[in-house]
Amino acid sequence: MIRGMVLASPFRALRPTPAVAPRVASVPYDVVSTEEARVGADGEPLSFLRVTRSELELEADADPYADEVYERARRNFQSLRQRAPLLTEAEPSLYLYRMTMGEHTQTGVAAAFSVDEYEHGSIKRHEKTRRAKEDDRTRHITRLRAQTGVVLLTYRATEDIDTIVERAVQDEPLYDFVAPDGVAHRVWRTSASTRDALTVAFSRVRALYIADGHHRAASAARARAELRGQDPTTVEPCDTFLAVAFPDAQMQVMAYHRVVRDLAGHSVDAFWAELEGRFRTLTPTPTPPGAGTFSVYAAGAWRSFELEPANGDGSPVEALDAERLSRQVLAPLLGIDDLRTDTRVDFVGGIRGVPELERRVDSGEASAAFALHPVSIAELLAVADAGQIMPPKSTWFEPKLRDGLLIREI
Repeated sequence: MIRGMVLASPFRALRPTPAVAPRVASVPYDVVSTEEARVGADGEPLSFLRVTRSELELEADADPYADEVYERARRNFQSLRQRAPLLTEAEPSLYLYRMTMGEHTQTGVAAAFSVDEYEHGSIKRHEKTRRAKEDDRTRHITRLRAQTGVVLLTYRATEDIDTIVERAVQDEPLYDFVAPDGVAHRVWRTSASTRDALTVAFSRVRALYIADGHHRAASAARARAELRGQDPTTVEPCDTFLAVAFPDAQMQVMAYHRVVRDLAGHSVDAFWAELEGRFRTLTPTPTPPGAGTFSVYAAGAWRSFELEPANGDGSPVEALDAERLSRQVLAPLLGIDDLRTDTRVDFVGGIRGVPELERRVDSGEASAAFALHPVSIAELLAVADAGQIMPPKSTWFEPKLRDGLLIREI
């Protein structure tokens, strides 16, 4: 491996036939609860949620981490291979994956990326992972002997990759359908010449960045270690993990908001007075007008404010609105010092947005909601380049890749 460069390796995909792809494809396992997965798979025996969230077929109070869950996932996977059916490509390929959500379109390269590069830092992270979630997906991978969850990567856009991709998507796609959420998904299998050209072009990319899927990447690395522990001669394909890499210029980051259960003894009027005494007030709006601003919803009303400048060590994390909100509001006014452990705070991300914030407060589930401006992709890359960690729940990427379209057996 050339240090400082990245590898995008072709792989032999296990995939559904085009006719059944829309029925098989499902949302990622980690964006739905068990009940939401149960609803999503209802009436569709081919839904890939029956593989990634197999507990949906068990009793409502079943332990989602019981051995029975992983064994059922394995059985459902084997059954789906026959019933869908799922086919294995004869030759290793790269794939192009395009998603269109409204007016936004992004096109990435699906490939097998290096676990070594992930562990050595050429594939950079910006999030901490939780052991329980790693355990879950590691067991899933090793029981199925397949990578079914796709990691979302980004990289600083290059003209040569853009040119190759735009030329290749003029061909007829392998898959072309609109999912129930309105997002259009198109997938192309590259020709041998395009595959080779992309492999060379990616070898000149200096770093990849995990945008979404930190637990999937960590679990792929742990699965490799476990499989090698069972058989030291185990090599490819567990040395790589399945991901789609998109250029940074095409990435769409949505805001991740905060809701708090109580106001730490403040009345709503007293809380408004505290905020107005500390921050410059802006025209009230549910959507913060720009970076460095935030909006608050409480007692049926929105108010907006401008954050104070960061007053720390000048690091990329210190400048993030989420970090500034924690340091300037959540900690000093509400006593919420650790977003990872404090049960008084919860998070609402992405397309759930303002209506969900208002619902949480109006229903009494929360006392106040804090809306933030989205993190920019440039801020994310800066944090990862500095080897730092974003505050919890800082980024929500849309649209989401679908599980079940491209699977990688190991």
